[in-house]
Amino acid sequence: MKPLSSLDASGVRTVLLDIDDTLTTEGRLTAQAYAALEELHEAGLGVVPVTGRPAGWCDHIARMWPVDAVVGENGAFYFFHAEGRLQKRFFDDDATRAAKRARLEAVAERIFREVPGSALASDQAYRETDLAIDYCEDVPDLGLAAAERIAGLMREAGLTAKVSSIHVNGWFGDYDKLAMTRRLFRERFGADLDRDADGVVFVGDSPNDAPMFRFFRKSVGVANVMRFGERLEHAPAYVTAAAAGAGFAELAAHLLGRP
Repeated sequence: MKPLSSLDASGVRTVLLDIDDTLTTEGRLTAQAYAALEELHEAGLGVVPVTGRPAGWCDHIARMWPVDAVVGENGAFYFFHAEGRLQKRFFDDDATRAAKRARLEAVAERIFREVPGSALASDQAYRETDLAIDYCEDVPDLGLAAAERIAGLMREAGLTAKVSSIHVNGWFGDYDKLAMTRRLFRERFGADLDRDADGVVFVGDSPNDAPMFRFFRKSVGVANVMRFGERLEHAPAYVTAAAAGAGFAELAAHLLGRP
């Protein structure tokens, strides 16, 4: 990974960002990070959070934050606010989502038996498509080995599983953050992400960001991405000096040409 200072910011028109431990710091959205988000938006750059967080959170984000859209639940949907109302685009239809949710309960029960101390994520009630298991947010930190064990149990049950900095997320389907971001660019922005990738920066911090790190040549990790080491299937091309929200603010300053 190269230092952020070597990233050529010329031609960047859109910033895609993870939220937990990328925009936030220790579970909080700091004034510094939110101000950086707003400055990017006011400068005319497209701003799109791409997160594992649930539909309930993304409803609020799309309505209230200075963003152009939000991709949620690791690529299950995108939301945007336009013409005075919230617009939603899901990967699956309503009936398919309901059927898949019903199958997730048995998977969760097995995980709780085999990984003591794990629990449903506190935001599970607001999710439309996936199962989120907490391994360090609101439970005592179980460590990355436990997170990988949870992911393994999900995969044995036929789920796609991704480890974030706080949760392990599992879902039935082969979509991910990148697949839904492609759809968002095509349907909402009228853009071909493969053709226009050099105009996009993605910033994240954990293994569930790996598809984005692999695809975008201008991919950035905030400094805390280093904690995952070899567990990162694909590392970002660049890394900030600061961690979490301060690292995001560092990236925003670099893109805006500020020291």
